[in-house]
Amino acid sequence: MLALAYTLAYALEYFPLFCCICVRLWEWCAISIKGKKVPIVSVFIRLLPALFAAFLFCACPQDCLSAVRFPVRAAILYNMTTGRILYELNPRLGIPPASLTKVMTLDLALDQVERGRISLKKRVRISRNAARTGGSSMRLRYGERVPFAKLLYGTAVPSGNDAATAVAEVVQPNLRKFVQMMNARARVLGMRNTVFCNPTGLPAKGQTTTVRDMLKLSLSYLRRHPEALKYHKTATFTHGGRVLTTTNPLLGSVCGVYGLKTGWTKASGYNIIVTAKRDSVRLICVIMGGRSRVGRDVTARKLIEAGFLAPNSPRQLRRVLEAREARSKRR
Repeated sequence: MLALAYTLAYALEYFPLFCCICVRLWEWCAISIKGKKVPIVSVFIRLLPALFAAFLFCACPQDCLSAVRFPVRAAILYNMTTGRILYELNPRLGIPPASLTKVMTLDLALDQVERGRISLKKRVRISRNAARTGGSSMRLRYGERVPFAKLLYGTAVPSGNDAATAVAEVVQPNLRKFVQMMNARARVLGMRNTVFCNPTGLPAKGQTTTVRDMLKLSLSYLRRHPEALKYHKTATFTHGGRVLTTTNPLLGSVCGVYGLKTGWTKASGYNIIVTAKRDSVRLICVIMGGRSRVGRDVTARKLIEAGFLAPNSPRQLRRVLEAREARSKRR
């Protein structure tokens, strides 16, 4: 039933174009069949079931055509080398971004660093607002002074909401204006289905995005700030005598993975952006709405591994996924 719902949703997206074609057919006055004049409406009615079946097949998302099912609400796999989308599941489904939001926060911060407006060595005095931000934390204390670079690590590695808030306050002390900057950048990037409400991704009414929009953000971020990878591929760092570890379980466990960001809230489920490179092939995978952390990670791992085996064709990738699924079921 769920697959049918996804199929119909995709079908509706192309329905106006389908109707336009039907109108053009309708405008033909008549056709000749075996020497007889037959009204186009009669022929059209006879062909309608076949036309509609073909339409559904073309509009159907890959996941509906595949025997492979993943315990996530949305996913996308993209070959950064060729610029081709290899897999999509509900690419326009609105889901809260959770801590994937921090990619935008880091993007805006590194813009300021690149322009020379903020030094990585700048010692930032932690505000009361940043120190008391809830959720995942870098364990910042009110009044302490922390190098801006360390706050970037704290945002990327342990996904500290306190660190992300402190970073945003350095860029723009008025957080409402910082959020306006986030949404302005989203519009520039063509993230039409995204609304940010804070720099952390903590639950907020109306905050939403899609895997396709997160892909757009990630591609722009990595292209404009390749130096950001040093933060995302760091597994551990120390602050205040505490060892802080990455929230990305694929880092160091899947060959070639070097980033990028994870996220979770009750409303969003488990999210992750994974970047990986083997030889000359670079892949990026966005997973959102995972039912569990394990389910999200397994899905990302399967898509990344399949992507390296079939980096050029969505159809070949689907076959790889199905073959691996069949083998796992036989065990």
